[in-house]
Amino acid sequence: MSDQPLVLKSQKNGVTTLVMNAPRRYNGWTAPMMEALFGAFRDAATDPETRVVVLTGADPYFCAGVNLSGVVSLSAPRALRERIRSHNQALFDTFIDFPKPILVAVNGPAIGASVTSATLCDGIVASDKATFSTPFAQVAIAAEGCSTVHLPRLIGPANTERMIGREGWVPTAAEALQIGLVQWVVPHDGLREKAQALAEEWVAAGAVRTFRGGSTREELKAVNARESEQVADTALSAPFLKNQYRFLRSKKKHGPAAVFFSLWLLRPLWGKLL
Repeated sequence: MSDQPLVLKSQKNGVTTLVMNAPRRYNGWTAPMMEALFGAFRDAATDPETRVVVLTGADPYFCAGVNLSGVVSLSAPRALRERIRSHNQALFDTFIDFPKPILVAVNGPAIGASVTSATLCDGIVASDKATFSTPFAQVAIAAEGCSTVHLPRLIGPANTERMIGREGWVPTAAEALQIGLVQWVVPHDGLREKAQALAEEWVAAGAVRTFRGGSTREELKAVNARESEQVADTALSAPFLKNQYRFLRSKKKHGPAAVFFSLWLLRPLWGKLL
């Protein structure tokens, strides 16, 4: 294992850059990664030298999304549902509640919650190698990250349905720019430089935290709370548990796969206790 921290931090001219640094795991949001990342956000929130935060990933991925196998375990059904609900709500509230501007620099493939959380930030600049995947319908889980309300404001209802619905459209960086998902696209090798320049412009302009599309913090908090209930329900549904079992087995992750298999197999029994 690498001795490198899961989140690398640097600071220059009022800009704090956070780099998710687990490239062999595609910077996925495991429990340790989220603990490190959200700890870094808490530090940046109170650091007087931090005026703007830039969030990016160590190549080749930006982030593979949430590793739900670190949240789901064999336990009392109601306690498990509550853990999933509170985990999902806390994840997105971290971005919604952050008091300073956030610029997301998407350096490669972004999946699931890493896409929807990015839309909750002040801006997105993408490498020409970036892609944006929100496969909620494909894995039989409810859409999250305020995407049912906030995403249509950014890219329109039809494009939202293409992304989070059955089609599972995965826009390239150029397509994401065209539909309004991101605001800037640059050659891959120039991403960090462009992100720093944009962030320094925000610092010079005295930029404050905003939400795109006319959304407000209060509204997004309410939407996140509602969606988190739906995520918890669908995360314990038979179709989702079966999909997760098959996916983890295909990746030869036998321990987590066994947990999902047991939950799926026994779903008719413990489901009555929810």
